[in-house]
Amino acid sequence: MTSDGALYLQLAQTIATAIRSGTLAAGERVPSVREMARQEGVSLSTVIQAYRSLEDAHLIEARPRSGYFVATRTPGLPQPETSRPPADSQAVDVGSLTSQVLRLANDPAFTSFGAACPSAELFSQDRVRRAVSRAAQRNRHSLCTYPIGGGEETLRRAIARHGLRMGCQMDARDIVITNGCVEAITLCLRAVTKPGDIVALESPTYFGFLSILENLHLRALEIPTHPRTGVSLDALQLAFDTQPVKAVLLVPTLSNPVGATMPQQDRARLAAMLSRHDVPLIEDVLYNDLAEDDDMRRAVKSYDTTGHVMMCGSFSKTVAPGIRLGWVEAGRWRDRVEGLKLATSGAQTAVLELAMADLLTQPGAEASYRQLRATVAARVDEAGRIIAESFPAGTRVTDPPGGFILWAELPREIDTFALFRACLAEHIVFAPGTMFSATDRYRHCIRLGVGGRWDNAQRQALRRIGEMACEMLQAKRPKSADDRQAEPALAG
Repeated sequence: MTSDGALYLQLAQTIATAIRSGTLAAGERVPSVREMARQEGVSLSTVIQAYRSLEDAHLIEARPRSGYFVATRTPGLPQPETSRPPADSQAVDVGSLTSQVLRLANDPAFTSFGAACPSAELFSQDRVRRAVSRAAQRNRHSLCTYPIGGGEETLRRAIARHGLRMGCQMDARDIVITNGCVEAITLCLRAVTKPGDIVALESPTYFGFLSILENLHLRALEIPTHPRTGVSLDALQLAFDTQPVKAVLLVPTLSNPVGATMPQQDRARLAAMLSRHDVPLIEDVLYNDLAEDDDMRRAVKSYDTTGHVMMCGSFSKTVAPGIRLGWVEAGRWRDRVEGLKLATSGAQTAVLELAMADLLTQPGAEASYRQLRATVAARVDEAGRIIAESFPAGTRVTDPPGGFILWAELPREIDTFALFRACLAEHIVFAPGTMFSATDRYRHCIRLGVGGRWDNAQRQALRRIGEMACEMLQAKRPKSADDRQAEPALAG
């Protein structure tokens, strides 16, 4: 991408962040193209491109002979409240619902909000193909050589440099390459727990984590979580004081499914708590590069001085979903994790590792992140407007500072599993809330992923989910006296 392209995306994202935070209010005039170009020291064409992208996202609007103004937005819905999971740990049994949702999410016959996966159109497919082709041409011998070790040094160095974006000083020799982030997390849990141990995690939490815990025969201790600031550290401290917690598994930046982002002072406090209680944290940084602000991307690992934080990540949401590579920097458990990795699945394909290293170090990498963040932010904003217009009164929905996942809390009379079944009949799929807890909680909640295809069919399907929820609510609630009087009398 050219420097002009990078500049217009950077400018658009700066203005969009100011609008979403309320710094620029609805109806407020935005500087003219000439004023903005002079103010930011960029060309007129750069500002025009930035303003066009903001218009496409419905964040600003042009008024004839008056200039650009912040667009009036549909009033947002309130956010869900802090979760209240049970105080005791739970055995995990996620059942078959997870596999059904994931299978249907990839079925072209369904309009899907079920998976938290970005679509191919969000990435430069030619850029990825060229990187893989270059790696294969330059290292063709590796395709006939059995891979051994913790990963290609070139990729480990690139990941260590990438870690600087999260405030982390990592030694490339301590990084182990894995088959995706899920394997990295699984290896970490195997390194620090045994069957029957308790693992603390957010509530609601990613259903993939629950699947891992179930397969490793671990118990889930769900911690109260705020949809904006993340897990309650006071509640986590109480868990440390009263239960034998052996590990903590968290997504501090843009947690899945609620999109919470832990404040930096809480991250520093968490690191100190882990050291004091000698409990490891498995930190999933999969979504850090999708956060709107640099400050939100700083990892808990950056505050870790005792090696208690095991940081896991991949680039499946931000660079190339089809290159199934993850990584882990496991702190004091580094040797144990590497040994488990080699015994379990060995090394990865060197060509793909070298291609990923190429993608991470190309000059246009940062501009690609900015473009991805701007695109998905516009989708999330639009989806939020549709939910506010179409879903039942009393609905609450998250407003995450990045990413492409929304968590909606519907009126409690609505059973979202029943809504899920009704939507399947119309070939619409989403993730019911019960998938995100080891308990039977969140039966009135749904997770909506808007990272996939986004077109008029998706918009209409989202409205249809809201309409069907309204119909279910109307059927559940008793009729008013006016409604009963309006009904025709039955023949005698």
